Amino acid sequence: MVSLRETPVDDPAAHELLAEYFASREIGFAHQNVVYTITFPDPRAFTPPAGEFLLLLDDEDRPVGCGGIRRIPDGDRGVRYEVKHIYLKPETRGRGWGRLLLDGLEERARAYGAAELVLDTHHSLEAAAQLYRSTGFVEIAPFNENPNATRWYGKLLV
Repeated sequence: MVSLRETPVDDPAAHELLAEYFASREIGFAHQNVVYTITFPDPRAFTPPAGEFLLLLDDEDRPVGCGGIRRIPDGDRGVRYEVKHIYLKPETRGRGWGRLLLDGLEERARAYGAAELVLDTHHSLEAAAQLYRSTGFVEIAPFNENPNATRWYGKLLV
């Protein structure tokens, strides 16, 4: 059975998935003649209650996906958490596991008292944008200066 497991963001399995994710984005950006800036996450930002990092484990308990939330400065609505580094291995996509991962992150943000969940993405990630929209995220004004982002989304949780 597919499951989610909390893990430190610098755990070897998490690091391996993040490295794979960053490599795929670097290649994708290069095809658009855009430079992708790689920044591995600060473990403190994903340590409760500042945030959490999850691994998605497949039916054989292998890590095949990851994602995290981290607290950022409060917004107009109150406590805000940002979704970061949602990634699924390509061979696992289309099974609803991205939604499972995003739902798990939202549940954890709610448990920390988040009033709003936000994220940024790149316009070339259409499947990701569809996932975000289908789970209630709407486009918002930029809330950060991420050089890799071209779209920003938010979802009210209260």
